[in-house]
Amino acid sequence: MRAGSTGLRRLLPRLCLLIIPLLLVLQILVGVKLPGTHRDDSSQEFAFTIISIENGRSLSLPDGSVNSRNAENGGPELWDEEEGPRGASGPQGYEARKEESPRQEGARQQLELWPWAASSPSLTAEVERFVTYITTPQVQCSQVLLPGESQAESQASSWALCADGWKLPLDQPRSCVSYSFSMDQKDRAFVEKMLWAGCEVHQFDPSPRRESASGQVQQHRIWIDWRGPRGGVQNRPGHGLPRRLSAIMDALGHREVHFLNADLESAEWRVLESWALDGTLGRIQQLLLTVHLQWAGFEVAGSDTEVVRFWYSAIRGLGAAGFSLLHSATGTGNTILRHPLPKVHSTYTLTWVKTEGVLGSD
Repeated sequence: MRAGSTGLRRLLPRLCLLIIPLLLVLQILVGVKLPGTHRDDSSQEFAFTIISIENGRSLSLPDGSVNSRNAENGGPELWDEEEGPRGASGPQGYEARKEESPRQEGARQQLELWPWAASSPSLTAEVERFVTYITTPQVQCSQVLLPGESQAESQASSWALCADGWKLPLDQPRSCVSYSFSMDQKDRAFVEKMLWAGCEVHQFDPSPRRESASGQVQQHRIWIDWRGPRGGVQNRPGHGLPRRLSAIMDALGHREVHFLNADLESAEWRVLESWALDGTLGRIQQLLLTVHLQWAGFEVAGSDTEVVRFWYSAIRGLGAAGFSLLHSATGTGNTILRHPLPKVHSTYTLTWVKTEGVLGSD
């Protein structure tokens, strides 16, 4: 037994000398076969591209574009509109995207602010200037389109459009284009009037598909945004997230929109800012805009005085782009930024018209 133990002790060091080189050789061979298992921060990572076909309707490409099959009526589909859970867009969608890292978006252009309404910042002065501006019509129109049939008492109407320069109903149907961004079917009267006028009507609503006023209405489960696209599957068309108006128009093949209704649920301020900065306002002829004043709006920060100044600067961007105020209608409520103000309203619906020699100024 003692002789056997002595021989084993002598053999162990030799076995270790053989095993260690074998392990080193094996490690080198594994590194050659699997180069991705050992890399430092400067090495190249592997990228995986997923191309998926969803509902048999659209092919999502690696760059985020969509190659859609034709719809049953013969027209191309803009995106897969059946996807996306309720609440993935609209106000909740804006909130969800606010939580993402701002570094992915880069520096955002900002609107140049107008000087203070008074010699020093004053909420009273800012509110007075802003409300006066959005309630004082700047142009007149001889042929007014209203929600109903009668053109009487147009100032009391919930909204108005100008048909000067148009012969309505159109002799050539679909020679004008209208967009409507709204929820809860608040745009029904607008859509019906656009159908009566003979326009090509597009209805944008992120909620589940609803019954339209006519089969001629093209419905899209998409909402509007003021930010550029971000990477990731969640931003592919068809997932209910908002898109910029210019991108929507390009995808639909429209160089301009003649009548655009926008009730954007407090996203209107950043949207207006983006339209002024990227030139989208130059592609719109008439804008029916609902503004919400109960709170600052999505991604609008600052003191109450600074917020109202920003609102005023954003709305004045319409004037810089050649728009004039045709009509102003008040909504419910009497608060601005949660301040009770009996002589103002919480919402206003405003009609802005490109004047370019069509309308006569007051």
